[in-house]
Amino acid sequence: MAMLEVKDLQVYYGLIQAIKGVSFEVNQGEVIALIGANGAGKTTILHTITGLIQPKSGSVIFEGTDITKVPGHKIVSMGMAHVPEGRRVFANLSVYQNLKMGAYIQKDKKVIGETLEMIYKHFPRLEERKNQLAGTLSGGEQQMLAMGRALMSSPKMILMDEPSMGLSPLLVKEVFSIIEYCHESGITILLVEQNAKMALGIADRAYVLETGNITMSGKAAEMLENEDVKKAYLGV
Repeated sequence: MAMLEVKDLQVYYGLIQAIKGVSFEVNQGEVIALIGANGAGKTTILHTITGLIQPKSGSVIFEGTDITKVPGHKIVSMGMAHVPEGRRVFANLSVYQNLKMGAYIQKDKKVIGETLEMIYKHFPRLEERKNQLAGTLSGGEQQMLAMGRALMSSPKMILMDEPSMGLSPLLVKEVFSIIEYCHESGITILLVEQNAKMALGIADRAYVLETGNITMSGKAAEMLENEDVKKAYLGV
């Protein structure tokens, strides 16, 4: 059974239809890449899945439960975390306070402590800067913090929106190694990413979104060799 099923999703902004009957699924333990040009509707899909936008029609099923009309904060408690585009850290809170905010649904202090320890191990810079205001961190450090904050909720699934945006090649490599670590830890990942080559390099399967429609899907390794994908998204 798929962990996440998106069925015939239709989303409008006023009179403009942003998502036009999109359907796809994510199986447990997979990394799924959702690639497409700017304005294709990738972020809108993530916002709809996590309850930030209500679709006009269609449904979102998570672990067999229809969450289409479930508010975002309840979706987090069901085991889904969202790393938004542009990081969206709490600028006036410290790194440590931001991480604790990610664990607001977790009541077990031992689990919170162990998760924090794991995050500091994989993001040593966050431990070095734990008392620093999040707004004063570099872009790369804020991305690490956004990912760490999502992990603090001990999610079964993480939705990541453009995690490499605006980062140096070295930091992009670092961020992708964290995504691979999450995958190895058994977390299911839906990855929206402009760096299609990197995304397809770590994904199991991929979907191509164009102007609100899924136009192609298949194994990520095969997509890397597809001539249309190469021309449109890989700069080849």
